[in-house]
Amino acid sequence: MLSLAVMMLSVAIIKGFKTEIQEKVRGYIGDIRVFKFDLNNSFELTPFVPAAKTISDLRKNPEVAYFQPYATKPAIISANDEVEGINFKGIDKTFNWDYIRKHLVSGTVINFADSAKAMQQIMISQFTAGRLKLKTGDDFIMHFVQDPPRKRKFKIVGIYNIGVEEIDKGFVLGDLNLIRRLNNWAPNQIGGIEIRIKDFSRLRSTSTDIYSNLETNLKSESVQEYFPAIFTWLSLLDVNTKVLLVLMMVVGVINMITALLIMILERTNMIGLLKSMGMTDVSIMKIFLYNAIYLVGIGLLLGNILGLGIGFIQQYTHIFKLDQSSYYLSYVPIEIHFTDVLLLNICTVLICFIVLIVPSMLVSKISPLKAIRFK
Repeated sequence: MLSLAVMMLSVAIIKGFKTEIQEKVRGYIGDIRVFKFDLNNSFELTPFVPAAKTISDLRKNPEVAYFQPYATKPAIISANDEVEGINFKGIDKTFNWDYIRKHLVSGTVINFADSAKAMQQIMISQFTAGRLKLKTGDDFIMHFVQDPPRKRKFKIVGIYNIGVEEIDKGFVLGDLNLIRRLNNWAPNQIGGIEIRIKDFSRLRSTSTDIYSNLETNLKSESVQEYFPAIFTWLSLLDVNTKVLLVLMMVVGVINMITALLIMILERTNMIGLLKSMGMTDVSIMKIFLYNAIYLVGIGLLLGNILGLGIGFIQQYTHIFKLDQSSYYLSYVPIEIHFTDVLLLNICTVLICFIVLIVPSMLVSKISPLKAIRFK
């Protein structure tokens, strides 16, 4: 019961972790980024004008959910006698706000209806707001890193909390047209294109397909390449899950073998009596195996009730909390799939049945005469 419950919760928690953290990173950065192919390694991307064929190919690609232009520019925020280096991410009216709205702490999103006001509005993370002692509605000065340096005054219209320090600490959201104006870009120039795909499991193949159809002066980069540390950590979680599954299965099997051996030893007299009456070893083994499988069945039933019960309680109440600064999440995530539960149950029954055949063979070693006299 305990082994099955632990295995079930382990798989659900690991899958929950991977899905939640992937969604956090994907929602803000996108799945694939397209930008200029050059030797520029700075935070500020080289501008380009995407060809009509590039836009058309992205729209026709069945794996692409949506895409949106962006640009970045390094800057320094000065507020309340505090200074914070930041990366200004410029977006436009085509930006998909669904993800940001889910993580809004206060305020609202940038309103692009009035282009002049939009260039004065900005959204920052709760992490940055806390460090600079700012709140929604406050004004501050931002100094953009260029020669000569330029400064602009912004009003905070919204504060969000992604929960990934690399994102919360490094970015703010503003108007793409402001970057165009500061850098003297053409109205249709952008720094890059963020692409969201429909099926994240097909990221590698989709990224390769998009790259092969790009212009020669452009390149693409997947979110796994942009945040290698996070996705390497997530892949290591799979190893932990496998180790835990093996350990729990071994514990469960040892318990069942022990229980079967005890049953056989307790019924030594009965075994001798049955053998003296002509019952075969195989028939007697079946009696003990059926009894053992019955116990396994009770354990599976109780294990499913315990594992699924705790899983659904956590999924809907988030009663078990985490340190978000360390785990990127404020609670233990749960993702339960029927196929995972079914496979765990089937594998447990099969492994237990196969392993229990060995100790049940002890029946053939028991002599009827000695067994009847055994006390």
